[in-house]
Amino acid sequence: MKKIVISIPCFNEEDNIVQITNEILSLFCNDFPKYKCVIQFIDNNSTDKTRVHIRDMCNLYPDNVRAIFNAKNFPLTSGYHGLLNAIGDCTINIPCDFQVPISAIATMVREWENGAKIVCLIKKSSEESTVMWQIRQLYYRIANRFNDSHIITNYTGSGLYDKSILDVCRNLENTSVSFLQFIYEYGYDIVQLEYNHEKRRHGKSKNDLFSLVNIGIERFINSSTIGLRIATIAGILLTIACLMIALVYFVLKLLYWKEFSVGIAPLLIGFFFISSVQLFFIGLVGEYVIRANKLINKKPLVIERERINFKIES
Repeated sequence: MKKIVISIPCFNEEDNIVQITNEILSLFCNDFPKYKCVIQFIDNNSTDKTRVHIRDMCNLYPDNVRAIFNAKNFPLTSGYHGLLNAIGDCTINIPCDFQVPISAIATMVREWENGAKIVCLIKKSSEESTVMWQIRQLYYRIANRFNDSHIITNYTGSGLYDKSILDVCRNLENTSVSFLQFIYEYGYDIVQLEYNHEKRRHGKSKNDLFSLVNIGIERFINSSTIGLRIATIAGILLTIACLMIALVYFVLKLLYWKEFSVGIAPLLIGFFFISSVQLFFIGLVGEYVIRANKLINKKPLVIERERINFKIES
């Protein structure tokens, strides 16, 4: 019997654990009885009763539910860690908040049965605020324009991944690899499946504005070197512009020594403009240095505190 693993990262999702477990198991029991379904929760050190409910589900369904409890909250790497530890014929990664409808699982499995190695879930529409939706669309347009490889618009990592794809990821020496960038560059036999991004059934989103900006910067740095090239080009152009302005001022001063007064305003404007540009690009270069430091250190994706029911065959 082939095994399909449903990998679900979670943080403070006490109201969703029991419901999503029952709905997924019911789906497989009714529509895909020929497959063994294993639900794998990856909890990011929740502070509510999430872990209590996960333990209850693990005890109630010891052959179908297992869990990884992280020692701390690792929001950027926990999902990828879950994928690497989900040993099955294919793995489906979805959030715990029901914003990805459970019915999408059935469609992904059928696409996999038809030969797809990767099924990317693409947001066709969203019930989130219009402003946030437009900001996301702007981000994808900018990212696609400046990235070294094509980014799949409105794809955030939810989807189905064949064992052959995840085996390649498991053999990578780079532990800080960007999974989305890996899919962009090396994914094959990809099917893009559109869905409506629904409202959360319970609770509130754990991604505030700061975390979303952090994720956006991480993805941009992981997949593009254009920032450093822009810094180099801008430096050259500003140097030429400054030399030209300085030369013009020097010639005018020589021709109109008494009439032409340089004044302090141009100096101040030029100083603050150049300084702001330098600070911006120093920060940008710093982001790349941080990324390089992560690659060199080869830090673990997460620190686990406990595993439950990993006696399930792998």
